[in-house]
Amino acid sequence: MIELENVGYNYGGGELLSDVSVKLAPGSFHFLTGPSGAGKTTLLKLCYGALTPTSGRVRAFNMDVQGLDRDQMAHLRRRVGVVHQDCRFLDHLAVIENIALPLIVAGKDLSQEEANLRELLTWVGLSQRADALPPELSGGERQRAALARSVILSPDVIIADEPTGNVDWEMSQRLLQLLVELNRMGKTILVATHDMALIRAAKKQVQARVLRISAKQLIQAGADL
Repeated sequence: MIELENVGYNYGGGELLSDVSVKLAPGSFHFLTGPSGAGKTTLLKLCYGALTPTSGRVRAFNMDVQGLDRDQMAHLRRRVGVVHQDCRFLDHLAVIENIALPLIVAGKDLSQEEANLRELLTWVGLSQRADALPPELSGGERQRAALARSVILSPDVIIADEPTGNVDWEMSQRLLQLLVELNRMGKTILVATHDMALIRAAKKQVQARVLRISAKQLIQAGADL
């Protein structure tokens, strides 16, 4: 589904990632770990085409990402939902309107998507906050809204960058449960996190692989969690 083959990436005149190879198979669940500054966010961006590798090749859905034109890249972005670490929203729009933005960009008729939007808000536990503005949300509510926005177009892959980094343990567990449910629906999940307790909690619910960035390279932990 997404495959990095001997990928390297240079940043600021130095090499950040070197000879990275990994394959995200359909329906798989991966955690990406490593110290701050190791290149976790960079690796995620390489997976969905936000960055171009300095060397090697990135393939997504049997297409060479570097060779995609603008329309093909837009199609790729619709098949990969991304939860960014900073969870940016348009503060003058209500939560439900922020979540609906990908539908507007994709040219969907919002009047036909109303039921799906409401169902999605219920799924992430934000049905009572649909009309709230982003500055009124707690950290956990923002993360759940970001997750809802990332899956509104029913992507095949969900990539989350430190989704539990700014929330308490209880909220971390709620977010993990949502990701597990998506995986059980057949979605491919890639989560960057430094929270090993979260990974240990996940092993009770889902089979996953742990990938670790160390010395510019990607090490597969091997055994399923």
